[in-house]
Amino acid sequence: MTNSNHLAINGDGRRQDAAARPLTYCTNIHPGESWQEIFAAVRHSAPMVKKKISPHRPFPLGLRLSGRAAWEMDGNAANEFHRWCQQEGLYVASINGFPYGTFHHAPVKQEVYLPDWTQGERLEYTKKLAQLLSIWLPGEMVGSISTVPVGFRADIRDEDFGIVRKNLIMALDFLHRLADQSGKNILLSMEPEPGCVLESVDDVVAFFDRLDLPDTQRQRLAICYDCCHQSLQFEDPVKSLELLADNAISIGHVQVSSALRLKDPRIALLSRYQEECYLHQTVGRTTEGRLLRYDDLDQAIAAAPEGVEEWRVHFHVPVFLDETDECTSTRFFLEEVLPLLPAGPVFEVETYTWTILPPELQGGSVTDCLIRELEWVAKTIGNRK
Repeated sequence: MTNSNHLAINGDGRRQDAAARPLTYCTNIHPGESWQEIFAAVRHSAPMVKKKISPHRPFPLGLRLSGRAAWEMDGNAANEFHRWCQQEGLYVASINGFPYGTFHHAPVKQEVYLPDWTQGERLEYTKKLAQLLSIWLPGEMVGSISTVPVGFRADIRDEDFGIVRKNLIMALDFLHRLADQSGKNILLSMEPEPGCVLESVDDVVAFFDRLDLPDTQRQRLAICYDCCHQSLQFEDPVKSLELLADNAISIGHVQVSSALRLKDPRIALLSRYQEECYLHQTVGRTTEGRLLRYDDLDQAIAAAPEGVEEWRVHFHVPVFLDETDECTSTRFFLEEVLPLLPAGPVFEVETYTWTILPPELQGGSVTDCLIRELEWVAKTIGNRK
């Protein structure tokens, strides 16, 4: 398989000249777990977004399919969706295969990581998504399915590595066979996230080395680079991308997202962002450079440690937003990293928090704000319509 998803940075970190990056949004911003609900939301929003963002070129979709929606889809439904996409000038380039169960309007927290890669259900779900993506993916593209970064750290033991490796190998072998049968090349993209087995790019490199996969499997394993998650690790964007390139780790797709940033030791200033739906992992950097990690914002507020110079919180805010009443955002990370990323992988805006964002941060309808986010990203990476 020829994979063009190499990093578009030179050795000194300067951007190479590259074609326009495919730019879209992840449909996990829309509530809905059944295929009927998901399709209705996509039908409503995607054509409007395409008209504004990509009027003269086909527009990719970053499709989120729950386990329920995936298993509801048979060949007829998949082909019907494919025909609709072609009529509207849309195509599916990537699937968010991370959240399997309910993702909106109910407590999600650490349940979002289940099933994890110790469980056969995660393997079967991933194979189903790959079958569907092979129907929708344009033949010349490399597709990507994002997935749980092994699992939530507290739920995974070191002795689970064997079953994790076995399940991943079966998934990667499936992708290899699928490519032989369909001609569609699809990557399985691990998405590092705070609180999980894989948090940082260093974790990804060490894990891929430990897997010790043969080339036929290794070339189908990649990373979903979530800008919010990597900024929470206080990673340097250039060094982060160079580490991936040096270890021949491809980027399957990019999730363009932004976190809260508080340059003040008083983490309680962010108390209004505590809520019951999602985990809001919180990382504080001390004056000595040590990172203090909490699985949720309320835990950090309760601990209130001394000596922290900066906090970052996993609470997605619109990517164009630079500050709130209490703090700033990690937009600075996006401004630095986005132009360094390669042409090829799809860029997906992923502000899935519209239902829990404070009203003054929403600034209009979801579709209007989404268009504003995509326009900001296009300007930042130099895309033209």
